[in-house]
Amino acid sequence: MKFVCLGYIDEALWEAMPESERTDFIESCFNYDDELRRGKHFLGGEALASASNSVTLKMRNGSVGVTDGPFSETKEVLGGILLLEANDLNHAISLMSNHPGVKLGPFEVRAADENINQLIAEHSQKSACNSLT
Repeated sequence: MKFVCLGYIDEALWEAMPESERTDFIESCFNYDDELRRGKHFLGGEALASASNSVTLKMRNGSVGVTDGPFSETKEVLGGILLLEANDLNHAISLMSNHPGVKLGPFEVRAADENINQLIAEHSQKSACNSLT
């Protein structure tokens, strides 16, 4: 099963961290990601830039409104995503419980919707074929 792991971070805590501590922290994340790769669990991931440079889109009265920053009432904002292969939710929890990123904020672990993702893959394949003709 595929899982999307959403890592949240308190950006103020990150900014207050000395550069050497940040470097060590990132290295520990890389090392654990390598361990996940060796176990064939790591499918990919992306770190996100600061939420201060983001926008939130929301439909209002039939048109899209744009608001600066994340739409969040908490200190923690989405910091990155990790795509994981695991046997089931308990296995995914076990794998992510050891990730160093949990020290800076919570991780939401959610199963990918395989049915919708299959439809997306089929649509993408059709679109690619249509663009060739």
